[in-house]
Amino acid sequence: MAQLIKLQDYVSRYEKDIYHYPAQYIRLKKKNWQSVKTAFESGHLLRDFGFTGPTIIEEPEQPSKKPVIQLLRGLLKRGKRPDSPMEEGNLDEFISSSEEESFLNAFTTEPKTIDDLKVLFLDNLFDFQLKWASSTLWEQSRPDRHFYYDDALKYFLQRFPDTYLVLYKPIFLVKKAPVETDIILVSPTETWCISLLEGKEGSVFQYSKERFWNELIGKTQRKVLNPLIGLNRMEQIVRKLYERNNVDFPIHKVILNRNGFIDCPSVPYGIQMIDKRNYSKWFAQLRQLSSPLKHVQLKAAQALLANSQTTSLQIMDEELDKEDDSKG
Repeated sequence: MAQLIKLQDYVSRYEKDIYHYPAQYIRLKKKNWQSVKTAFESGHLLRDFGFTGPTIIEEPEQPSKKPVIQLLRGLLKRGKRPDSPMEEGNLDEFISSSEEESFLNAFTTEPKTIDDLKVLFLDNLFDFQLKWASSTLWEQSRPDRHFYYDDALKYFLQRFPDTYLVLYKPIFLVKKAPVETDIILVSPTETWCISLLEGKEGSVFQYSKERFWNELIGKTQRKVLNPLIGLNRMEQIVRKLYERNNVDFPIHKVILNRNGFIDCPSVPYGIQMIDKRNYSKWFAQLRQLSSPLKHVQLKAAQALLANSQTTSLQIMDEELDKEDDSKG
């Protein structure tokens, strides 16, 4: 399952330390999948996990929450917050999963097969990723609820390998003006700038150099904004950020239509048009990449995250005291 490192302008754990969280996520996913799978195969899934959702275990396993509150209070009394993103990352690892990661959805049905279990586990991981992409130990954003039901977002996270890093509709500041882009997929070997162009099943989008394209749906048609406008702007932003941060990393531009067709007799240079006819081949090519996380990949992701816009609220210090008092 790919990792959601940026969602619009929400605060993300990954932007605090891109060199720490991707590897941590992969460890946690593997560890928890093995635990859930073992419980299922032994017939102890209900006994060990119930239907409150498989627990994503922060490391070390199942610590008490009290030392965490004491540690945080100690920092706050000294007027300190973590000195570095890595220190914040270390604090995160002390948080008890059963208390602090309770955002995970419960199983809505009892899995009958291993395939059922995989689907339910991936759905829980999807919510887990949304949490990591909208909060840190000290800050939180309020993601729009529609993202939890966004089929395209779920597709990019659940259908690609763990080593793919996804920026979904990130907002960059260009000459102090916010610019929302579409989808940026950072693989271990290259960057994919993707403009998702989808309409009715089997419809045909007609290429044009003008501001609008036509979507043909049977005998009817509708106008859609030329996707190349946003795609070229997105690629220019990514390229400039890479150049500014000395990142040497290939960039590809794609217009993606999974359920229909793109009518373009002569494809513009440097653009890939992926539709129903060649989608399977393109998708298989990306899925088959077995490379681990790369340093240059993380450097590229850091350049993008450092220059994206973030809107968040500080988690009030008083809330820590209230939470501690409520626990007695």
